[in-house]
Amino acid sequence: MTARIKPITTARARSLRGSMTDAERLLWQALRGKQLNNYRFRRQHPIGQYIADFVCVEQNIVIELDGGQHQEQLAYDEQRTAFLRAQGWQVLRFWNTDILKNIDGVLFTIAQSLAVAPPS
Repeated sequence: MTARIKPITTARARSLRGSMTDAERLLWQALRGKQLNNYRFRRQHPIGQYIADFVCVEQNIVIELDGGQHQEQLAYDEQRTAFLRAQGWQVLRFWNTDILKNIDGVLFTIAQSLAVAPPS
């Protein structure tokens, strides 16, 4: 049995959907509407106490985008990634600059992970 998501986490996720970064917006434009290999993605999706930037529930893949602030919160990111992996998620991390300067390469990496990820 999975634990229910706290209402405060759900409210925070909704808020984050309305204030996406440029990198998040660009990646979302490429993922939304099953544009990448016909897989459905969600944005700002709650998983436990965390909110994942993007997820493909069908393939158990989490995509996290890291900006400059992540340099100072490496321990938090490692803890978060460990939790997500323990829940059965594959975690892909990309720097915002990778999204903004090499979106095709990022999408290729995501597509490769979708092709080899075990179905849920």
